[in-house]
Amino acid sequence: MKLCRLLLAAVVVTALTAVTAEQSLGNGDIKKAKHIIIVMLENHSFDNYFGALAYAPGTPYHTSSNGCSKNDHNCVDGLTCRVDSAGNLTCFNSNLDDNGSTVFVFHDGRRCAAPDLDHSWLGTHKEANFLNPNSALEETLSDGFVRVNDATEQVDNGVENATEDQTMGFYTQDDIPFYYNLASNFAINDRYFSPVLGGTFTNRAYFAAATSFGHLSTFDQFPPPGGYKPITGTIFDLLDRSGISWGDYFQDAPQGASFRPFGAPPNIDPHFIPLQFFFAQAAGSPQLPPLPQVAFVDPNFGLPGVPNGGIQNENDEHPPTDIQRGQAFVSQVLNAVRNGPFWQDSVIFITYDEHGGYYDHVAPPKAPQGGARTPDGISPGQCADLSNPPLSLLPGQGAECARNLSGTVDTSVGEAEALCPELSADPTGPYPDTCASFDQLGFRVPLMVVSPFAKQHYVSHTVADHTSLLAFIEKRFLSLDNPDERLHLTKRDLHADALAEHDCRPRIATCSRLHASLRVHAYFASRRMRQVAMPGV
Repeated sequence: MKLCRLLLAAVVVTALTAVTAEQSLGNGDIKKAKHIIIVMLENHSFDNYFGALAYAPGTPYHTSSNGCSKNDHNCVDGLTCRVDSAGNLTCFNSNLDDNGSTVFVFHDGRRCAAPDLDHSWLGTHKEANFLNPNSALEETLSDGFVRVNDATEQVDNGVENATEDQTMGFYTQDDIPFYYNLASNFAINDRYFSPVLGGTFTNRAYFAAATSFGHLSTFDQFPPPGGYKPITGTIFDLLDRSGISWGDYFQDAPQGASFRPFGAPPNIDPHFIPLQFFFAQAAGSPQLPPLPQVAFVDPNFGLPGVPNGGIQNENDEHPPTDIQRGQAFVSQVLNAVRNGPFWQDSVIFITYDEHGGYYDHVAPPKAPQGGARTPDGISPGQCADLSNPPLSLLPGQGAECARNLSGTVDTSVGEAEALCPELSADPTGPYPDTCASFDQLGFRVPLMVVSPFAKQHYVSHTVADHTSLLAFIEKRFLSLDNPDERLHLTKRDLHADALAEHDCRPRIATCSRLHASLRVHAYFASRRMRQVAMPGV
């Protein structure tokens, strides 16, 4: 599902507020980073985008049939393929089809791929382990991608061929050249996972709150008035309490609207800022405050019936959106920072909310949260929050849990019971030990780290997820007197890897070369983007 928000009238922001960025310098440590910028796009797995990275012409990377050594940072754990003399790939990762035949991964160069594949709580667990989805943590087989989507999204209609199962498709350097350029020159992570085996709202909630506080359904993304109120708060709350400047820059709707007011002024959080102000601030406009210490820069989600919305403006790369629109948007963001005064002390993270139903061959590991089954004591489908205490503190009584804008059809309670039928006997009672919980990460998604601090053509193999981005923010701006301690939200961001491999040792000499490359690919992407007729446009 796309990130959607129930919006009111047009939003006009007439004033921006920001706290002056901290000026103290560290001695080669994370405090050299003064600005953290995060761009989160939609619905692609690591194998879907970078599974073929090690086979690209001129790539600095290689792959290994036995997996990458943890100390080999030029090795990418991607697809298993053979390259012929013409550069064509024949790959061997596979899934069973519903007729018993084998479907191998294949190059699918469609820029407007459809349909929107299954990435629900139940569907994703069955993609991980088709016959025993509640055992995905103990045994991830990645064997259900074709069969799950044949039953729900990519229905065969009696026709079978080698390239009809979109879930098994992957892109190459010919399709996403700008991202391959970034991945080859800066840093990536081939052990970066979405936080949960599930859909959009669940994973984006972890990005904001280090928990989904029991929520599973993408329909829950329509928040109650004023936004959700997690018991342990959000990263926005931590930044506010610590006086750290931040902004969520949006085109049609900010992702933070799940947790903060987003209506017509004055009923809008002042941190929700139209995207054009990011470009002006990144350029150092003297009429505006400086770039905030933390910037969330959102794509256009294509929301219908809102200012700047609609699929004709969508650039979040959510199928069937043209993926080159996303490249053009990201190149705009990177060039704005690179050409401005804040580049030398900025770190830009580019990632995706979840796998979008696309195949990935790596088994998601146990979630790093101190051995607990949940990050905050709230189990799947037993939502709890501060929306209406003390009632909303009880299991299943949180906002939008048993009823949302879909009614009672596609709810978190319903999703939980679909995967765990035992729960239906007592939905608010003890969560069954035999059922999947929030103790496993989701499938891998791409992560690119673009910065003068990023290591050149470097592949990290350290397990991380979206709460690692929170941990990076916390380590940089929310550390306590003991440098090993920091403010945090739940057990998930407390135990998450803080991406320490990106250690803020500048390599400015490399960046001048990349600057030219960024401009070339921005022009390339924008030129070709205009030639595409979007479905329904």
